Parts: sequence; C-alpha cells; structure tokens
Amino acid sequence: MSSESSFDIVSKMDMQELTNAVHQTEKEIDNRFDFKNSKSSLKLEKDALIIASEDEYKLNAVVDILQSKMVKRGITLKNMDFGKVEPASLGTVRQRLGLKQGIDQENAKKINILIRDSKLKVKSTIQGDQIRVTGKSRDDLQQIIQLLRKADLPLDLQFNNLK
Repeated sequence: MSSESSFDIVSKMDMQELTNAVHQTEKEIDNRFDFKNSKSSLKLEKDALIIASEDEYKLNAVVDILQSKMVKRGITLKNMDFGKVEPASLGTVRQRLGLKQGIDQENAKKINILIRDSKLKVKSTIQGDQIRVTGKSRDDLQQIIQLLRKADLPLDLQFNNLK
C-alpha cells in the first residue's frame, strides 16, 4: 500500500536577486568612463524593468551589463521578455523588459502534453500558474523532472514540494 507522491512545477524569478543585479548594474554605470554624464537609468516595476538611455548604443550596453550581472547571480534570461526599443522624452530611448512569473496556459498545456506522451504512470493538473504532478512511484516523478529539464521550453522551471 504505497501513498501518492507529488511535486509542483513553477516558474518564478527571484526578485531579490534581480534587485541586486539592477543595483550592481547601476553602480557599474556610475563608475564606467563611457557612461560619464549620460542619462542611463533602470527602473524596476512589479512586472517589468524599464531601461532608459541617451541612444540605442548605450541602451544596448546597459542591457549587456544587466544580463552579465543576472547570469552571475544565477538568474536565467528565459523569464525576461525583451520589448522593442522606443523613443522617449528629450531624445532618449527606452526598452521595457517584461518579467514572466508563473506558467501561462499555453506553456502549461505543452508541459501536460510532454508528461502525457512520456507514458509514465503520473497525472498532471494545472493549478493556476503552476502544475502539480502526482504518481505512485517517486522514480517516475524523478523521470518527469529530468524530461522537463531536457525539454526546450521558453521559460525556466523549478520543481518544489517533492513529497
């Protein structure tokens, strides 16, 4: 008589680490010679990061610095949605980077199809912006985790609450 085991599949960005990466980027912009007297800035909102600069070249440099700081802090770039560069006030340009939190319905369906096609004896259910996978064998659950890590999905997945 074995009980059911389960785990949750989530996609969350560590906002504290992102805040630290933004602060490190701001410090580097303040200290770099090529950014002296430039109007480059980063503004972190609830679901987006707004980057503004004098021209597209400097904006791309700020994005490169931010990406390197994010990678060093272990934040994946898959959960960022890069918007197009648009003109802003006083001849500056800005870019909006959307922050993806949670698994959207389209990707949740893709993940469910991958799990179902694996032919393992597990069930998956979509619960809001996460997916719960249940099964009798913990080995089957581990195989599902390995399958999803190898799958080329457009977002970063974390696996929580393995019980």
